[in-house]
Amino acid sequence: MVRIYLSEGRDHYERVVNWLYEDNRVQGVSVFRAIEGFGDARNIQTSSLMDLSLELPVVIEFFDRPDVISQVLEQVQSMVKTDHIISWSAQSGI
Repeated sequence: MVRIYLSEGRDHYERVVNWLYEDNRVQGVSVFRAIEGFGDARNIQTSSLMDLSLELPVVIEFFDRPDVISQVLEQVQSMVKTDHIISWSAQSGI
């Protein structure tokens, strides 16, 4: 399981999702858009009606077999900051 933390307007998360989609690289991908958050710059971004930010946090989450994830992560790490990527073992289909 892999989770990547990005910023909606700055990080071009679509590029990562499209790359993961190409050639069936991973089994599944979900993108979550936060309603509020902050990052390295410590500026709070919010989705309130008064302040519609284009810099909201976005999380890309995907999964596959460990061998596939290892290969995919090598490329993903060249696309985004490595400290914005976390991964852990997961089990599906018990």
